[in-house]
Amino acid sequence: MPVQKKNVSCLLSRAGLWLLVLVLALRPGTCQSDPQALLSSPTSRWESTNAAGVATYKEGNYAEAEKLLRSAVGEALQFGSRSPRLATSLNNLGALYFTQGNFAQAEPLFQQALVIRQEILDQEDPDLAQSLNNLARLYHDQGKYAEAESLYWRSLILAQKGAGRQPNAVAVSLDNLADLYRAQQKYAQAEPLFSQALAIRERVFGRQHPEVAISLNNLGALYFVQGKYREAEPLYQRAQSILEKSLGPDHPDVAASLNNLAALYRKQKKYADAEPLYERTLAILEKALGNEHPKVAIGLNNLAALYYSQGKYLQAEPLCQRALTIQERTLGRDHPAVALTLDNYAVLLQGMNRVTEASDMRVRASAILSKSNTGKQVPSPDGKSN
Repeated sequence: MPVQKKNVSCLLSRAGLWLLVLVLALRPGTCQSDPQALLSSPTSRWESTNAAGVATYKEGNYAEAEKLLRSAVGEALQFGSRSPRLATSLNNLGALYFTQGNFAQAEPLFQQALVIRQEILDQEDPDLAQSLNNLARLYHDQGKYAEAESLYWRSLILAQKGAGRQPNAVAVSLDNLADLYRAQQKYAQAEPLFSQALAIRERVFGRQHPEVAISLNNLGALYFVQGKYREAEPLYQRAQSILEKSLGPDHPDVAASLNNLAALYRKQKKYADAEPLYERTLAILEKALGNEHPKVAIGLNNLAALYYSQGKYLQAEPLCQRALTIQERTLGRDHPAVALTLDNYAVLLQGMNRVTEASDMRVRASAILSKSNTGKQVPSPDGKSN
């Protein structure tokens, strides 16, 4: 399926939703005072390698993260084929491949992690729900909705059984199932699930906690994709206020929330309101993550989209160029996000009457999506994803 042609950017998170799905696990270790003991302990070596891989992943350095996480898998094998450490490492490497759009390599890793956890963990362990969620998200993003729904429901049931140990796990599972329904435009089924997740988080954490902002953004995004902008705006505004007060003005999560609100204003053609929010989003991401992080590319795409909407093509083009360069370097030339940026750039070039260049970019974008076999579109700023 070709990339969405009418839109020129994508939100920082899936259709504006904040989904705690692909979890890279960082296992705390026992404290040892002897440096030599740290060097000689297989457990400590695995913990160190795993932690370094997770940190490098979060920095957007996926090539180095892959080396570290693959090494962590090898070190985890020392503890046996049914070790919880092996399940963690397989999950983490799978999450990396998923982020890179390499679903074929991610799937068997998620499956192996799930098999191990089903064998060694009790049914209320949050790590088991994590594995179910991760594999479900993979199927979700491949458009395999029936398979994803079955796993999401299993995850929700397990989370409900263990709600006393980790009540937020229920909210996460509700969010994921709701987003699956949103992707299929089953909005009437999605809304009560998002609302339940919000109620749980407000009860567990209080009304001003960052976890509550997750639910506010999710519910706001559901209204957004339905064109219910008046309902979405106060939810986005409340989420942004909570995050800024609790995390500080320069946190990446604040950038994500600002981005969602900016997209809402852009959709309503309130360009003067949207522009400073997109600009602040980009500035926060560059400061917090560095100029070459994949999320910076998304911020560039979104600001370019705003300029495109106003006919400011000359201001939009260098942003598209920089976004494409970052994504090709960090994600690889065949990642689905690269296809979206290519198609966005093609729309811009078409508007500038550079028809041949636009056609070449569309051909390449279609080839990437065919190769990735996602069977769906990449999320757009108007919430028209999948």
